[in-house]
Amino acid sequence: MPDESQHQFDHARRAGFGPSDDIRRQRAQGALVREEVAAAPGAAPEPIWMALGYEAVRQIMGDHVRFSNQRRFRAQAIRGGSKHRPQEMSGHLMDYDQPEHTRLRKMLTPEFTVRRIQRLKPVTEAIAERCLDAMERKGQPADLVELYASPISGAVLCELLGVPRDDRREFLVKHQWQLEQDRNRKDRAAAQAYTSNYLRALVKRQRKDPDEGFIGQLIRDHGDNFVDEELIGICGLMVLAGLDNVTGMISLGVLALLEHPDQLAVLLADPENTVDRVVDELLRFLSVAHAPTPRTAVEDVVVAGQLIKAGEEVVCSIPMANRDPVLAPDVDRFDVNREPLPHIAFGHGIHHCIGAALGRMELRTAYLALWRRFPDLRLAVPADQVPHKTNSIAYGLERLPVAW
Repeated sequence: MPDESQHQFDHARRAGFGPSDDIRRQRAQGALVREEVAAAPGAAPEPIWMALGYEAVRQIMGDHVRFSNQRRFRAQAIRGGSKHRPQEMSGHLMDYDQPEHTRLRKMLTPEFTVRRIQRLKPVTEAIAERCLDAMERKGQPADLVELYASPISGAVLCELLGVPRDDRREFLVKHQWQLEQDRNRKDRAAAQAYTSNYLRALVKRQRKDPDEGFIGQLIRDHGDNFVDEELIGICGLMVLAGLDNVTGMISLGVLALLEHPDQLAVLLADPENTVDRVVDELLRFLSVAHAPTPRTAVEDVVVAGQLIKAGEEVVCSIPMANRDPVLAPDVDRFDVNREPLPHIAFGHGIHHCIGAALGRMELRTAYLALWRRFPDLRLAVPADQVPHKTNSIAYGLERLPVAW
């Protein structure tokens, strides 16, 4: 189980499948509380608002007029500082406000429609089967994170971006390095530089000879409406959003189902007709994304009876909002038979995850393929010996030893 003492971010604290007791105690103080939070490991804590109630989180995330996503320079501007936008933020949709957000999102949306994502389904199914073949060859017990959850999310993303197979291993390893909070700053900076340079070269190749993939299609459809730095930033955001989140959801979802055999039985009894409901409830119950980009109030706003002053920042807790009793009286229960709850696992408002359909398809495919191949799948160690990720951008598991 997670060691809460290792957490660097208060809003990321977890206990098992849900928010930690500390965060729950904060919620008991109100839907919006003032908290001291370190913005990064080793950084000095600073006061910040924590939105913990479902309605408060929806109000803030749904109000793109009075809450800005461009927190770095917006906060500086309000306080009289520089309005310079850091270059690395270019193309990161989650850091854009209107009208730039609308301009980019309108061009990107066609590439993430359900119809387009369905074109990736056969590819994803083939990837899942190859991963299961590898698990079988390796023999039991096997680490499901290493051999299944992580390879699926990585391979699907590389297929989408058009990363050649020979480059994928190093590309994904370097991406992981830049996210590991325990790795030294020099290694992380070098890994980030590698990833940026690789994506820059990828975009350059597509400019010269666009293929039928994601980047090539954007260039074909919109050409010079994207500058290269925006394309690089968009790809970087897809890597950030598409790897750890999906890996965490696949592995934690498998653990949750194994730990709730009555719920797993519902899936196994009628897989094709229940898997979408199972995926939706797992998304709510696990909420692997700790929080979206912090919002900055651009004017004084009252939320949940509290005054948020212009220039103050708010972190919205997705796990805590999705466990708010306003959604259901037994909201802490994992129940795939309930009517789907209006959770915000993919966000809310104009920044609702553009890749939600892709994520759902990957999870659906992964769960179905796994139990089709291994209907008697079981944990190879006691559940309390499964190590959770306690210091990462998305919640997940370090390892998940399984047998079949």
